[in-house]
Amino acid sequence: MNRRKILKVMAVGAGAITFPQLTFSGTSSGTFSSTIKNKYRAVAFDAFPVFDPRPIFKLTKHFFPEKGNQFADLWRTRIFEYTWLRTSANQYVDFWQCIDDALLFSSTQLGIKLSNEQHHQLMQAFLNLKPYPDVIPALMKLKAMGLKIAFLSNMTEKMLMNNIINSNLHGYFDHVISTDRAKTFKPSVNAYQLGIDTFGYRKEEIIFVAFASWDAVGAKWFGYPTVWINRLDFLPENLNIKPDHSGQNMAALLEFVS
Repeated sequence: MNRRKILKVMAVGAGAITFPQLTFSGTSSGTFSSTIKNKYRAVAFDAFPVFDPRPIFKLTKHFFPEKGNQFADLWRTRIFEYTWLRTSANQYVDFWQCIDDALLFSSTQLGIKLSNEQHHQLMQAFLNLKPYPDVIPALMKLKAMGLKIAFLSNMTEKMLMNNIINSNLHGYFDHVISTDRAKTFKPSVNAYQLGIDTFGYRKEEIIFVAFASWDAVGAKWFGYPTVWINRLDFLPENLNIKPDHSGQNMAALLEFVS
């Protein structure tokens, strides 16, 4: 092969190589560093590692001091039992309806008579959630790392947008993904698939951040790198699978992604 042919082959081969974008570091040594810090490209959050749900259930204790704790536990449990039952039976209604149905079941089960105003306030509490104090600093760090950020939640898009507005979280989330798009709930694979479809990345490139232990299991089964933010000290599920990392606050996520 003559010199001209060798150069032609080398040029074609070089054109097939994709290099990471490099930026000048500004150091006196003149070294360069890649803007791609790791293999992850996006973070998908469940709603409740971000929004604190405890004021919702404090309201039941305010309205019904003698049965408030029992009411809160039953209502919370029944909400997700209804989502799982409806998913398995292919009888979908949205998350807002599941919350309402579970509320009415729980009050009836405990012999509690809800006034119209109490019913309204308990439901509206799901639209007025506030973030935990560590959320905004963590989101700022994730954005500075070049990661895309989304919600991937059972909440309806209206619920998520209301809480984003009320929490001054505009600008931090690139996507707001409700499982309502797929007419299903987590841990259905069709629910988790929405993250891939929306971001356009491989599942291995999207970190899923769970609040509930069952959601951490579902995301890990699906194949997402999974971080469990166990803010309320839940027990892990006994299903022979664990999230990739866990902790009680956003420090666990930042540690995992760094």
